[in-house]
Amino acid sequence: MIQNDGTERAAVTGTFPDGQREGSPRVTLRPITAHDQDEFLELVRASAGLHHPWMSLPATPQEFQEYLGRFDDPPIAEGLLVCTRDTGAIVGNININSIIRGRFQCGSLGYAGFAPTAGRGYVSEGIGLVLRHAFEVLRLHRLEANIQPGNHASLKLVRRHGFHREGYSPGLLFIDGAWRDHERWAVTATALGMDSGGPHPTLPAR
Repeated sequence: MIQNDGTERAAVTGTFPDGQREGSPRVTLRPITAHDQDEFLELVRASAGLHHPWMSLPATPQEFQEYLGRFDDPPIAEGLLVCTRDTGAIVGNININSIIRGRFQCGSLGYAGFAPTAGRGYVSEGIGLVLRHAFEVLRLHRLEANIQPGNHASLKLVRRHGFHREGYSPGLLFIDGAWRDHERWAVTATALGMDSGGPHPTLPAR
């Protein structure tokens, strides 16, 4: 993890395809780092009412550091921030969790917008970029999103990006003090017509 903000952001931008950057005139993606702690925690506090009861993000410095630890091994999970292109301000976060290679080539998508800029479509644009990053750069085949049935805004968001409902999982995740039911939505690179230029090296030949 690079400790200089300027170097970090320039290097990260270079990892995304040029078309991906051009595809969203308002936002960019970059990995979350320790330098984001204060801004991130302030946004989480400001968004408590927006996120409850659908998700729980780190709200203290200790929780934030533990959260960062999930992304120490990029092949397993990636933590990305959606930032405005003009100011670099954080407007959302999108994680690709539980990345499994081999015959599965799948990751689980988690995302959240922040209250100060909610309703402007920034996270939707960010998800469009993440789909291209996941399928064309990471060379995943499939992304899943598990969403509570009452989270209508999130369900609408994944539909907009081509996800299809595959099933219903009772008591899937422990959120807000209880095991919550979730709908399982998924999309594949094939369904979106995205091409990585070749399979990931861990994909078996047959």
